[in-house]
Formats: sequence, structure tokens, C-alpha cells
Amino acid sequence: MLSYNDMSMSELNKKKFRKNEIISASEIGQYYFCSKAWYLQKCGYKPDSKFLDIGTKKHKEIGEIIVKTRQGNKKSKIYAIAGYLILISAILMIIFGVIL
Repeated sequence: MLSYNDMSMSELNKKKFRKNEIISASEIGQYYFCSKAWYLQKCGYKPDSKFLDIGTKKHKEIGEIIVKTRQGNKKSKIYAIAGYLILISAILMIIFGVIL
């Protein structure tokens, strides 16, 4: 894939994207931030920046943290339910005089 820096302005003007293509909300944000970069990406050109690789790596790391956090939350809920059941059982044993 070509990068932005590999092209002259005349080459850029020749590239077109499909006009009937649906644009997402995130693409509107990308367009607002930099319309030229958005247009070039729609034409199939890849941005040329070391920061993109860093950002991609960070997003992946954050995604993994979110997955682990969700898994931890599920375990916490299970432990909390088990704890409540034990507490309720102990209270019922005290009320009804059942001693182990």
C-alpha cells in the first residue's frame, strides 16, 4: 500500500473513492480532524507515521486490560453471590437453632 508521502498532488487528485459508500460516525470525526488524511485513507493510501504503530499497540494493550477486567468482574460477582448465600444460610441456622 502506498503512503501519503509517496505521491505528488497531481497523483492524489487522480484517486477517487466510491461516492455511494456509507460513512460512519467515526469517519466523520476523522474527517473533521483532517479531511485530507480521511480522503487519502478512503482512496486506499496508508498513513506513514511511527505513532500509528505505537497507537495500535496501545489500543491492543487497553483492549486486553478491558477483557481481563470484565473477567475479574464476573468472578467477583460469583464470589459475592456465594458469600451472600453463606451469610443467609448462617443467619437461618441461628434463627432456627441448627448447630453443626
